[in-house]
Amino acid sequence: MSAESDSKSKVIKTVADISGESAPWPLYLQVKNLILRRIKSGHWSPESRIPSENELVTSLGISRMTVNRALRELAAEGLLVRRRGAGTFVAPRESQFALLEVRNIAEEIVARGGVHSSDVHLLASEAAPETVAETMGLQTGAEVFHSIIVHRDRGCPVQLADRYVNPLVAPDFLQQDFRVITPSHYLMNVAAITEVEHVIEAVMPDAEIRMLLEIGGQEPCLLLNRITWCQLVVATCNRFYYPGNRFRIGSRFKPGSIADQLPG
Repeated sequence: MSAESDSKSKVIKTVADISGESAPWPLYLQVKNLILRRIKSGHWSPESRIPSENELVTSLGISRMTVNRALRELAAEGLLVRRRGAGTFVAPRESQFALLEVRNIAEEIVARGGVHSSDVHLLASEAAPETVAETMGLQTGAEVFHSIIVHRDRGCPVQLADRYVNPLVAPDFLQQDFRVITPSHYLMNVAAITEVEHVIEAVMPDAEIRMLLEIGGQEPCLLLNRITWCQLVVATCNRFYYPGNRFRIGSRFKPGSIADQLPG
């Protein structure tokens, strides 16, 4: 056995001993398991800072690339939050249910170590389409606000947000600069959400959506249909498109908790 191979086997054994894995799994998976075990044991509590990449590299004796991959995947799964300039933190318990919550995509992107930007393609007052008017309990043709915004992570489109807003709950919606703040951030501050309906489906997007998301003709999208209420008033009707190969939505839960509230 070469000196390099012998060194690698010792590193694998060291990480496996710490993480509790006896089989020679890939190093990044062993690091993920180590972090998960320390979170589950309470060694690292929710919202506490975990060791930096440099500290993990030094203490485990493995490459920065391996540690970085483990941290990135745990952040993408909603278990860690990475804050630029501050470090990596155990996610708050409630953030593990992202699939069931209304969250600000800019914060989600930053939490995963990304850089958020957005392109505002439409921000206007329109006559409500029949389906939107019916959902909001308005007369067909009544005024609604309509926005179409593409959210990017490091310049790459990850979400197209097509949103109708009820003027009754957000009369100043059209005056906002949604290149600086997101509609979700603004709406959550001016109209407290009391109820949400989510319907998720896989779709083949039309040509306009493919162009805005910069994807090919054969690539499917994940479509999240969302309706929100403010008290008894329907506040928004939304269609969020996610390119199938660029974005994941997920949740982590324990049996007997929120999972029991979901329909079959």
